[in-house]
Amino acid sequence: MIINQRTIVLRAKCEDLVKDLQQLAQEIGHKELAAVVGELRNRMSEPFMFVIVGEVKAGKSSFVNALLEAGREICAVAPQPMTDSIQQILFGDKEDVVSVNPYLKKIFLPVDILRDIAIVDTPGTNSIVERHQEITENFIPASDLVIFVFEAKNPYRQSAWDFFSFIHQEWHKKIIFVLQQKDLMSAEDLAVNERGLFDHAKKNGLAEPVIFPVSAKAELEGHYDQSNFSAVRDYIRTHVTGGRGAALKLQNNLDTSANILQRIRTDLDTRAEQYRRDVLFRDDIKNTLDGQENKSNHHVNLLIENLLNGYDRITSSVGRELSNGLSFPSLLKRSVMGIFSKQASISDWLNELSQKLELMFNAELRNKLNEGVVDLADSIQQMAKMIDLKIKSSDTVVKGDSYIFETIAERRSATLKELQETFGRFMARSENFTADSLFPKDATVSPNIAAGSGAAIIGIVLAAVTNISVLDITGGVMTGIGVLFAGITAGIQRRKLVNGYKDEIARGRAAMHEALENKLRSYVKVIKGRIAENFTDLDAMLANEETQIARYNEHYELLTSRLKELGKELESSL
Repeated sequence: MIINQRTIVLRAKCEDLVKDLQQLAQEIGHKELAAVVGELRNRMSEPFMFVIVGEVKAGKSSFVNALLEAGREICAVAPQPMTDSIQQILFGDKEDVVSVNPYLKKIFLPVDILRDIAIVDTPGTNSIVERHQEITENFIPASDLVIFVFEAKNPYRQSAWDFFSFIHQEWHKKIIFVLQQKDLMSAEDLAVNERGLFDHAKKNGLAEPVIFPVSAKAELEGHYDQSNFSAVRDYIRTHVTGGRGAALKLQNNLDTSANILQRIRTDLDTRAEQYRRDVLFRDDIKNTLDGQENKSNHHVNLLIENLLNGYDRITSSVGRELSNGLSFPSLLKRSVMGIFSKQASISDWLNELSQKLELMFNAELRNKLNEGVVDLADSIQQMAKMIDLKIKSSDTVVKGDSYIFETIAERRSATLKELQETFGRFMARSENFTADSLFPKDATVSPNIAAGSGAAIIGIVLAAVTNISVLDITGGVMTGIGVLFAGITAGIQRRKLVNGYKDEIARGRAAMHEALENKLRSYVKVIKGRIAENFTDLDAMLANEETQIARYNEHYELLTSRLKELGKELESSL
C-alpha cells in the first residue's frame, strides 16, 4: 500500500499527539485510559484492525475463515463453542501461534490479505468465560472496523446489542453487520430479518446501518455467487483499506483520541467539582470558626458587662458609706468614742471598710465570674462540636473505585480520616482548652477533670478561673485604696479623700475591664487557633490539588487545540 508523503507527516504528528495524550492520562492517574492510549500507540503503524464480535455460535469463526481466503481453516469451527480466548490473526512470514496470556493468543500466517488487515476473533458476547468481555473491550478503542456477526435467523440476541451499545455510545466506532448462515433461510424470511436488523440498529442510534447477509459455507465451498462475500470485500476496500485507507485510519485514530480527551475532560470536571466542594467545606470551617468566635466574644462582652455592673454597684455602695462616714457628725461621734486614740478609731473604721469592699468583691464578683465563664465554656464547646460535625459530614464526589480517582480518593480519604482522628484526640485533651494567660500554673483545677473527656469538661476547666482572686484583675485597686486610707490624719479633708477613693475605683475599673478583655478574648482566639491548626494537612492537599488541576487543564487545552488543527489538516487531505 503506497502512502503519500503528506499522510506520513500527519501520521507522525498524530503519533506525537497520542504520546502526549498517554502522558496526560498517566499524570492524572487514569490507568485505564493510559492503557487504552498505549494500545492505540502500539497499533497506529499496524495494519487495519477488524474486530469480529457476536454471540457464541453466531458463525464468527466461519466468517473469518471465509473472509481470509486462506484455503483452509484458520479459526477452529465445531458444534460446541471453540473460541475460548481472543485470537489476533496477523501477517507473518511463517505460521506461528504465540500465547500472550490465558485469554489472548496471536496467530501469524503468511496470507497476503493480512498484509493490509489484522483480524481479532473474539469469544461470544454471551460467553461466561471469565474476563472475555473485558479483554474484548480492550481491543475496541484501537479498532478500525467492528464487524457484528449475527445468526441470520435471529439477529436480536440481547447480549450482542448490549455490547453494541458499548461500542457505539462509548467509542463511536465504524460498525457493519453480517447476517451469517443466510443459506439456512428462505429469501423472504432473510429479507424480513434484514429489515428488522436495519430498524433495530437505527433505533439503537446508528444513522445508516450497513448489513451484509452472507454464507461462509457457500464461500468456503466455492459457491462465490451465493456467498455474498464479494460485497463485504468491496465495502472494506472502498471504505477502509482503499486508496484513502491510510488517511481514514489516521482519522480513526484522531476520533479515538478525541473520545479519550472527552473522557479526560469529564473526569477533570468531576475532580474540579470535588475540589470546589472541598474548598467550600474548608471555607465553611473558617466561617464557622469566625462565627463561633464572634458568639464566644459576645459571651465575653456579657460577662464583662455583668462584672463591671457588679463592680460599680459594690464600689458605689462602699463609696456612699465612706462619704457618709466622713461627715462632721460621724467624725465627731468616732472622736468621742475614741477620745484617747482619735486616729486609731478612724483607721479601724477605714480598715473595716476596706475589708468589707474586698469581701464584697470576692463574694459577688467571684460568683458572677463563675457563672459567666460557664456560658463562655458552652460557647467554646459548641465551636469544637460544630467543627467536629462538619468534618464528619464532608461531601464526596470522587469515587474510590474509579481509575482516575483511585489515588486521589485514597489520598483525600486518608487526609480526612487523619483530620477526624486528630480532631478527636484534640477534643479529648483538656489542656487544649486551657491557656497560661488565663490559668496561672499554680491555679488549682478540680481533680474530677481527669474523669471527663473532650469539650464536655471545658466548663470545669474554665471554672478554674475562679481560683484566681478577683482582685488580681482589678489592677490592684485594694492596694491603692489601702495606701489612700493609711495616709489619713486628724486633719482629714473629706472631699479630697472621697475624690481619691473615686479615682482609685475608676482606675481599678479600667484595669479590670482591660484585663478581662485581654484574658478572655485572647483565650477565645487561642482556642480558635488551636482548632484551625488541625486543618494544616487538608490545606496542603487543597493547595496541591489546585496546582495539579490547573496544570492538567492547561495540558488538556493544548492537546485539544493540537487535535483540532490536525483534524483540519487531515480533512483537507481526504
